[in-house]
Amino acid sequence: MKTILITGSNKGIGFEIARQCAEQGHRVIISGREESRLAGAQKKMFDAGLKCATLLMDVSDAESIDSATRKFGKMFPVLDVLINNAAIIVPDDETLSGDEETILEETLNTNCYGPLRVTKALLRYMKPSSQIINMSSGGGSMTDPVGGWSPAYCVSKTMLNAITRHLAFDLSGKSIRINAVCPGWVKTDMGGQGADRTVEEGAETAVWLANDGAKDKTGLFFRDKQVIPW
Repeated sequence: MKTILITGSNKGIGFEIARQCAEQGHRVIISGREESRLAGAQKKMFDAGLKCATLLMDVSDAESIDSATRKFGKMFPVLDVLINNAAIIVPDDETLSGDEETILEETLNTNCYGPLRVTKALLRYMKPSSQIINMSSGGGSMTDPVGGWSPAYCVSKTMLNAITRHLAFDLSGKSIRINAVCPGWVKTDMGGQGADRTVEEGAETAVWLANDGAKDKTGLFFRDKQVIPW
């Protein structure tokens, strides 16, 4: 049984990752920035006969991360898997050349600085064999064509991919693995109902990695349990 913390997991892909991991018997902590939504997600898990703990944390707020880290330390001695799932698409994210700069700043704060700060804060509870999984996007790919949608979001995922690679180098001496996941275009509040993948499909690779899929791999980008180009 692993202790697994998923940020932004009161709904969507994050909740589905939590559900699947809890179903497999892992100790799951769902995390989000709104207490009422966290409570609702926990009830949904309980109603399905699954157990989970909750951790209130806004990944865009350094003080909230510090507070959540202290609370985590009082609840659990070790973190086996951290899944950085929390992310946003800011309304009116349409063009880098024309948008207000605050759109990019807000997006990077949550989607890049957030995962980095959460990772740095929780490293003290990780051990050799612990791992970090960053939920990225095909929009962050430097090899695929630019799609022309939500460019600030896409730039943030490119930056998250770079953070993943550099952290993999930094943490290799501690035997802590870190990889990024492209879940595909998934039917969620963010992805919309026109998306071509279910939340179960979007969660699958992260759950596979959490269960020691690709156990000897670090610093890579995965989709459908396969390594893909950055």
